[in-house]
Parts: sequence; structure tokens; C-alpha cells
Amino acid sequence: MRAPLKTYSHLAGKRRRPTEYEIATTHLHHHVERGFEVAVPAAEWYARHQRGSRWRAAAWEQFSDPRETTYTKYTRLQHAQESFCDGLLASTDASGYDAALPREARALLASALPPLRFALHGFQMVAAYVGQMAPEGRVTIAALLQGADEVRRIHRIAYRMAQLRRVDPTFGDDSRARFETAPAWQPLREVIESLFVTWDWAEAFVALNVCVKPVVDELFMVALPTLARARGDFLLGQLCASLEEDCLWQRQWTAALVRVALAGDADNRAATLEWVAAWTPRVTRAIEVLAPALALAAGLPFGTVDVAAVLRRASDFQRALELAPPGGAP
Repeated sequence: MRAPLKTYSHLAGKRRRPTEYEIATTHLHHHVERGFEVAVPAAEWYARHQRGSRWRAAAWEQFSDPRETTYTKYTRLQHAQESFCDGLLASTDASGYDAALPREARALLASALPPLRFALHGFQMVAAYVGQMAPEGRVTIAALLQGADEVRRIHRIAYRMAQLRRVDPTFGDDSRARFETAPAWQPLREVIESLFVTWDWAEAFVALNVCVKPVVDELFMVALPTLARARGDFLLGQLCASLEEDCLWQRQWTAALVRVALAGDADNRAATLEWVAAWTPRVTRAIEVLAPALALAAGLPFGTVDVAAVLRRASDFQRALELAPPGGAP
């Protein structure tokens, strides 16, 4: 007589009690193997840009988020981070911090934070696309939680802008114009808009998480607070330190997925190297233009931001994955 199926029988092969992460994330996408139950126009899109991706034949079910993040765990972790940020910003209000902020510090914040929201919205949209198109539920969950991280960054920047408007009611009014027309922002805007029309889910993932985000995160979460401290603003560094923890987790799950892909079909590495070689010079150029502009906005010398160091630290991530272009960062 056949033994009855156990709860979570699809995980019975592990011969141990499955973890909460395994239960919540395993075998979520029936359409990857079975296709859609109803013929819809989206089916052709998935056939071309998911199953037809240049990343092929990888055992996607072997991917595991190193943090084993479920929605429950995510909200618990971020509750602690948000409580820290809430306290930090509340203390700013109570102390009159912004009224005493030097003019150069406010000028730096005005040049960087309001336009940055548009770039982060772009990152959130591309992460959502990767999650939608990914062939494995665990990748979908990680990508969508990364999108939530970007919304968190946007929210904190918007809150900071509202605080600064109490001192300067016009703070950030020109943010859209800056992002759309200021020469310093145009190379990065071009990169982000190119991401919007990168349909192969794997290329979109590699372009965003391996090439673009590590450099942009390094500039705005690490180098920008250094500029702010030089102009007497210590709050930005504390805020960005909390936000950077999200970026570090994103690199962790990115590395885990890249390793699964590279262990699969031999052509996956060739495709990945092509994407890295195509996208890295574009974001490098964007940072080479934007970083000096931020320094000048703060009234600091053109070369205050060590662009080579920013690029080198971001390139270290690619080197760890054996994906750095020949010659590496300058």
C-alpha cells in the first residue's frame, strides 16, 4: 500500500524537517515547466525573455538566498533598521540640526538627494522586472525584496527633504529638472533608461546588480557621506550606514545566483562576461562625470571624491565573481 503523502511532500527528499525559508520559497512558479494554463499575450514574452534567456540550463532550484529571507524575516529585520532611522531623524527635529547646517552642506544635499530619488525608482522598477521574469521563486522573492529596499531608500530621502524644506521651502523643487537636464546626471540617466529596455531577465539582473548598482551604491552610500562630513553634516553618514546594509545583502544574494548560473550551461559565463563588458564602461563613465559635480556643489575641489577608489571597491565585487573586465578598475 502506498504511503500517504506528508505535508510539504515536495521537500521530503531532504529527509529532515524543512526550514521556514524552504517551505515559503520552494517550487512557486508552476508556469516555468508547465507554461500558462490560459493562452495570453504574456506567454510569448516569457518564452522570449525568460525561457529564451541567454542564461540556460542552470539548476535554479539550487539557488538560496544566504540570508534565507522570507517576508516575515524581512519585516522583522527592517523594523529594527527603521526604528534606528526614525530615532535619528526625530533627534534632528528636536535639536534644530538643519537650521545650523552649513550652507555648503545644504547645497551638497540639494545637488545629490532629490535627483537620486529618480535613479532609485529606476532601480526599483528593474528589480521588480527581474523578480517578475525570474525562473525560480527564490529569485523572485529576493528581487522583490530588493525592490522594497529601494522604496525604503526613496522614502528616507523624501523624509529628509521634507525636514530640509522647513529651513529652505524651495529645497528639491528643481530635482526633476536636474535629473532630466543637468549634464552631470545625464550619463547615469541614460544607463537607467537603457536598463528599462533590457528584456532578457538575466541580462537585466547582471546589468543592475553586478554592474550598475555596486558603483552607484558605493558613490552615494559611502563617498557622498564623506563629502557631507567634510562640510559639517554628520547625519547623512549615519542614515546611509543603515541603508548600506541593504546594499550589502543585495550583493550577497546576487553572488549566490551568479554562482549557480555559472555552474550551469557553459555559455552562461560567456554571456555574463559580455554583459559585464558592455555595461561596466557605461556606469564607469556616469560616475566619472557625476562624482566631481557633487564635490563642486559642496564647494570642494573637483577631485575631492576619489573616483578610482569608488570604482575599485565596486570592481572588487566583480573580481570576487571572476567577472571583472580585463584591466579592472582604474
